Amino acid sequence: MTTIAVYSLKGGVGKTTLAVNLAWAAAVLSARRTLLWDLDAQAAASWLLGVDGPGKWPAAAAITGEVDPATLIRTTAVERLSLLPADASLRNLDRLFHDLDKKKRLAKLAGALATDYDRIVVDCPPGLTDTSDQVLRAADLVVVPVIPAPLSTRAFETVAAHVNARKGTGTPLLPVFTMVDRRRALHRVALEEHPDWPVVPMASAIEAMTSARAPVGAYAPRSPGTKAIGELWRAVEKALAR
Repeated sequence: MTTIAVYSLKGGVGKTTLAVNLAWAAAVLSARRTLLWDLDAQAAASWLLGVDGPGKWPAAAAITGEVDPATLIRTTAVERLSLLPADASLRNLDRLFHDLDKKKRLAKLAGALATDYDRIVVDCPPGLTDTSDQVLRAADLVVVPVIPAPLSTRAFETVAAHVNARKGTGTPLLPVFTMVDRRRALHRVALEEHPDWPVVPMASAIEAMTSARAPVGAYAPRSPGTKAIGELWRAVEKALAR
């Protein structure tokens, strides 16, 4: 089992979109038993995969140990893709991790799910916090969405510096350009500066996810957006193999 975190210092960069589509790619394109673990209190990934409200237990109960995380997992409409949903109880997740004072709490919980899943994709809340440190310890790879603009690029550089400064972490990062519009000069310049970064375009099919409440590959399999997700997934698998 390997854990892939989708994380950004900034919000609004397509983080949840990437998480949902990468989980779909793992389950469908690679036929892996996949779990999408939604850790963002906004619960957008959970909503996109069909969860409309909290379950019997709050999501935070899986972190505190009040309940086995496996009991909160729900099936989705995508074959081989399960969901550990989020809810508003995660709004104080940073404080919860701080109070627990267990630096590898998330890694331990993910490891306990290893017998049931080949891939765990984690949709993380934005920010450089106790939660992000937990994620960096738990993940085998961190996918970082970056809009091709100076502020977003600077945010990625801040994350990279933070990771490099942490002794013993060594978590590999995979930056990904998101919401790319090649008609914009600023975007073209950014792509030229980092030609090896995967690219996910600003595509109408991807924007339609909020209407379809499904991964783009589920309802627009031949779209440029789905093609880009497939190429990104191959880059992820290649990075994991290294």
